[in-house]
Amino acid sequence: MFAGALVFYGVLSGINKVMINTTYRSKPLYWRVRPTEKRVLLLLGDILASSIALWVSLYFWSRGDAWLSFSPEFILTRPAWWYWILPLVWLVLMVELYDTKRVGRRSDIIRGVGTAALISFALYLVIYFTSEPNSLPRRGVAVFIIATALLTLVWRLISIKIFSGASFLRRVIIVGAGKAGRTVQKVINETQPLPYNVIGFIDDDKKKIGKSIQGATVLGGNKKLSSIIKKYCITDIIFAISVDINPGMLQAIVDAEECGIEVITMPAVYEELMGRVPIFLLDSDWLIRSFIDQAHTSGFYELAKRIMDILGALIGLLTMTLLFPMIALGILLDSGLPIFYTQTRLGKNGAHYNMIKFRTMHRESESVIQAATHDDPRVTRFGKLLRRTHLDELPQFMNILMGDMSLVGPRAERAELVAALQKVVPFYRARLLVKPGLTGWAQINFGYASSVEDTATKLEYDLYYIKRRSVMMDIITLLRTFSTVYGFKGT
Repeated sequence: MFAGALVFYGVLSGINKVMINTTYRSKPLYWRVRPTEKRVLLLLGDILASSIALWVSLYFWSRGDAWLSFSPEFILTRPAWWYWILPLVWLVLMVELYDTKRVGRRSDIIRGVGTAALISFALYLVIYFTSEPNSLPRRGVAVFIIATALLTLVWRLISIKIFSGASFLRRVIIVGAGKAGRTVQKVINETQPLPYNVIGFIDDDKKKIGKSIQGATVLGGNKKLSSIIKKYCITDIIFAISVDINPGMLQAIVDAEECGIEVITMPAVYEELMGRVPIFLLDSDWLIRSFIDQAHTSGFYELAKRIMDILGALIGLLTMTLLFPMIALGILLDSGLPIFYTQTRLGKNGAHYNMIKFRTMHRESESVIQAATHDDPRVTRFGKLLRRTHLDELPQFMNILMGDMSLVGPRAERAELVAALQKVVPFYRARLLVKPGLTGWAQINFGYASSVEDTATKLEYDLYYIKRRSVMMDIITLLRTFSTVYGFKGT
């Protein structure tokens, strides 16, 4: 399975060998893959596993057919159109396991594959009991779910072993042993399996040379960069200097780049591995010099996003209409009227709008302005259930339909909280460049912010989303939101 995915990936990308100029290296490096390339390989392996499972299920289904055996006639006539998209459905349910922080943890993989299998069975049972008798292939679907779960689990566990091997890791040197360099080294060490093999640091500060920083040694200054690259077969340089760079170091890095060594910046590595922006390691003018340009999107994306918002809002409002009697009765019996509550929040570009939700807190709680927290004592008993299931969010589909909000975006906040937080958290108002969302990149990667540090972390996720937002990223965020709801992970 792995070999097939590997060959396919090599044909597609044409990088089965990473060739570096012989000035630095006399032999090629094989299959030194980046974290993003590992995710591509994981996806290809999952596709192969689910495709094999599909054909295995067709074989066992045909064995129980009274008229046709496993033959071209059976394949062309018996399976309905939806049967052929079962691998796609499986990949959608596996979306959580493409997160960088989960792909290397066995416990997350076992839990993720098991959850996907359980949801698959549950969805099939719903369809089975609402369909005409004997209209669905029970054996075929059951075998597919079991086979694809087992094959995917085996592939993912094998991939951990493979991708943590030294032959697959790109060998990097970090230029700069200051705060930025230590931060990126810490991030790499905490990511499992290791995304890079950090050989050491380069720094012109003589006091740092020879010292060990989180397991990596400062090997020398810019004059030794060329020899260190050749000696240790370096493939990448991570540039992590946040102050002015001296001409000698700059020239050494340019020479390395010209000879085939890939130079990447610390913020780029941080974003790739963490899925967020390192706001405390950026210059104060970063917002103007870099972020605003990157935050611009095409008119096509804005149109597609609005269409998604309208369709999602209509589906959400239909769901709210069906559940309203039960939710309203629960609120009335628990804490009385009102059923809804509205609150002024800041929208895109700081515009005020009235957000609508089912009431989950005691009526007198809103007199105190503070951010919601985990196990908030202001929440009612029935309100806890609504929050855990996210049903309290349903009325916000009205805000989405009216254009005040989007399905995906940063969490909307009160003007008073924004005014307070922008004084202590760098770039905080930058999150107002887009519409607030019912869900978002920060919401699926981080819980409620109960401190300034938590708020800063959530902002890092929000800014990452604003920089990289696309239709595909919105879809992935929505899919991962569903897995959060399935797991009752709300607060």
